[in-house]
Amino acid sequence: MEKATPKYLEMVRWINNQIEEKKLVPGQKLYSENTLKEMFGVSRQTVRHAIGVLENEGVVRRIQGSGTYINDDRLANLTRHMRVSVVTTYVDGYIFPRTIQGIENVLLEAGYSVQIAFTNNQHGRERTILEDIISRDEVSGLIVEPTKSGIPNPNLRLYQEIRKRRIPVIFINSYYPQLKIPHVSINDHMAGWRMTKYLISMGHKKIGGIFKLDDGQGQSRFAGYMDAMFDAGLEVEDKQVVWVDTEEKHHLEKASEKVLERFKNCTAVFCYNDEVAFGLLDIFKKHNIRVPQDISVASVDDSELAILGDVPIASTPHPMERLGGKAAENLLRMIKDPSFDANYEFEVDVVPRSSVRRLG
Repeated sequence: MEKATPKYLEMVRWINNQIEEKKLVPGQKLYSENTLKEMFGVSRQTVRHAIGVLENEGVVRRIQGSGTYINDDRLANLTRHMRVSVVTTYVDGYIFPRTIQGIENVLLEAGYSVQIAFTNNQHGRERTILEDIISRDEVSGLIVEPTKSGIPNPNLRLYQEIRKRRIPVIFINSYYPQLKIPHVSINDHMAGWRMTKYLISMGHKKIGGIFKLDDGQGQSRFAGYMDAMFDAGLEVEDKQVVWVDTEEKHHLEKASEKVLERFKNCTAVFCYNDEVAFGLLDIFKKHNIRVPQDISVASVDDSELAILGDVPIASTPHPMERLGGKAAENLLRMIKDPSFDANYEFEVDVVPRSSVRRLG
């Protein structure tokens, strides 16, 4: 008595016959697991066993998040391109881990793999990363945090080359105004305007500011601060404003003398972000300047740093994980529809805390 052919092998032979008879052609998507299960009256496990055998033989190729296809050299490109490169300035800090987590959650769910690189906010490192992406030609899209977006960038030609190759790009947190590339960020002008209006509503008129010179976020927040002051009919003197670059932001104590001189007649200070505000509180503490009794301090991001110090800092929230998720969602839409407008700015509000006191 002849031994019965295993069900999975029947399915393997049938699919091979379909290919030989050109009823299934290279590049064509194979029937779904559910369809094959019904066609052969077998379990899902049997279907997966059969597909596994065909895959090992090179007959079919499984593409995560897309399905199983009759093998074709073109499928190698499809598999390779189910990948997105994410380039941010730093790996640490309070914003980046949660932003990257938001990006990964969306992309992995959609079947894409994610490769991550960090520029350390240096143009040379950014150039190396972009040149590598171009030479490998292995990604279907890029999510990039610009490097020092407030000053001229020597790498713009590389972004233009990426765009020529029809690879979608989306910026996060900031953007290069010289390039017509969409961005997902908070509304930085609104952040500066709303926090300054809050300080004014608390009775402050002499309001100083610390802003980051070499990125677009700092310049937009400064513009919001200035507009709020002008709207209220308040004068802003140049000596009330301190500009810092990337290195100075990380070592604010080195600018202590300038900071103390600029803010000596101010009743409040609006800071570029929580890191700057946290450093400012440390300077004030070392010089016996009390917050908020002697001077109020407010900031942007509403991170862990805003509540870690002796005095909780009033701040405007940064959506972090939601921002990363939105950037990933918009990139996926750009991949499907290159004409999609992927620009998006999150509105912000004020979280009052005890670092700001009411005057009068």
